[in-house]
Amino acid sequence: MTIRLGLFDSGIGGFTVLKSLVERHGDVSCVYLGDLARVPYGSKTPKEIRLIASEVVHWLNKQDLTAVLVACNTTNSLALDVVEKFAEVPVFGLIDSAVEMIYEKRVGILATPGTVFSKAYSKKILEKRPGTFVVEQACPAFVPMIETGLVNNEEICMLAKKYLKPLIESQVESIILGCSHYPLLLPILRPLVPSHVRLIDPAIGMAKNLDKLLVNDKFVGVTMQNSLNTKFYVTSDPNGFAARAKHWLKIYPEVELISLRSKACVF
Repeated sequence: MTIRLGLFDSGIGGFTVLKSLVERHGDVSCVYLGDLARVPYGSKTPKEIRLIASEVVHWLNKQDLTAVLVACNTTNSLALDVVEKFAEVPVFGLIDSAVEMIYEKRVGILATPGTVFSKAYSKKILEKRPGTFVVEQACPAFVPMIETGLVNNEEICMLAKKYLKPLIESQVESIILGCSHYPLLLPILRPLVPSHVRLIDPAIGMAKNLDKLLVNDKFVGVTMQNSLNTKFYVTSDPNGFAARAKHWLKIYPEVELISLRSKACVF
């Protein structure tokens, strides 16, 4: 059986999921959907996110997939049930993957406003590890800046310090990067966090959760640079997306423009 995975995000955040997937499992056949026409998801209402999730899944169902990877924490937190209801294949999420990686007693979450509003991380952590101290911090400016490539300037460093401050003051022992875009900021975040605080990338946990589905012992040495098996689709700006893929993934893919406007269910 040929394995074919579908993953989606509002933009380039899913690159962190794709990269972790390729590094662990090799040149797996993938379909990547970036909904650039509606980025960022994190500032949208739950109703909007649930409608978008329905539209995305109806499109993915036509792509002959083996599984769907929800490479967007906001969708995970507000509409995972929608994805699971309409997907015709198994669904893998980031929040459950991240929670499985936690062993600390004091945990911080950096996430989008939508994810923080949902309290999805706090609920899952306390369900799995009762008694854990959890503090969540919304980071509304991160995704728009990452999408426009503004990740090496003084402004984003100042914002990172601002967002991290309540977590550090709460003496957290680990911080979950609760948006798939945020691991792209690791070079900025790591120096701003005490060395004993662990930064958790949920994408790594998701890739591990796919071990039972994928055979990875024959893929040693595969990297994004020699991975040729991913098809990229966007709802806007294919050229800009390809340029960002070149920057972050070191590939310059062909990118197809699609429309998600469909007869999706309204919530």
